[in-house]
Amino acid sequence: MAASLLAACSESETPAHDEAAGKVVSPPSSVADDLPQGSGFDFYVLALSWSPTYCLNEGRGRNDRTQCGGDKAHGFIVHGLWPQFDNGYPEYCPTRESDRVPDKLGRSVMDLTPSMGLIGHMWRKHGSCSGLTQNDYFEVMRSARGRVTVPDGFSGGTGSRSVSPNQVETLFIESNPGLSSDAIATACSNGQLREVRICLTKSLSFRSCPQVDRSGCRAGSILVPPPG
Repeated sequence: MAASLLAACSESETPAHDEAAGKVVSPPSSVADDLPQGSGFDFYVLALSWSPTYCLNEGRGRNDRTQCGGDKAHGFIVHGLWPQFDNGYPEYCPTRESDRVPDKLGRSVMDLTPSMGLIGHMWRKHGSCSGLTQNDYFEVMRSARGRVTVPDGFSGGTGSRSVSPNQVETLFIESNPGLSSDAIATACSNGQLREVRICLTKSLSFRSCPQVDRSGCRAGSILVPPPG
């Protein structure tokens, strides 16, 4: 994989297709074995937010020093693991679990989501609809993030780069065997990359999700701000 996003995209103008495209591909056994099984929804969306875009916009306005300050320059972070229906999605569901995520549990996933505020919001809006306990939900979130390889092309670089949403998705498809173009969507706003959303079964296999795919960014090109 090329070291820069532009170099990688110059070799990947269209999505890769293989025999697995459009099929459910089983994750490695280390991911699937003993995975807590959610209920009350059809599939998950793993939302990976491009942190530099957030930090240039909302993060700057909020003076967010947790995600946007310090020595670590974040790239993709977990914005959420969202239970979805084939049409629509649940949110803020009644649960016997507390609304508050305990500090110890929240800090155990800050390597994936470097914001206690976002971790709490993720649980209240999305995790509460998973049919899982807080501990199990964040365990599944970690497994889901481990299921996805972020392309090397998103590391390095010192300036914003212009790419198409299709190119972003192509890089993820090439880096994740079994991921097909109808199981991923790129989200953008104000001409910048916001998120990559990947659809997974309850057992964390890639699966098609036409509703999510249709909601993807329709811009011809978008900017990808650099980490740092």
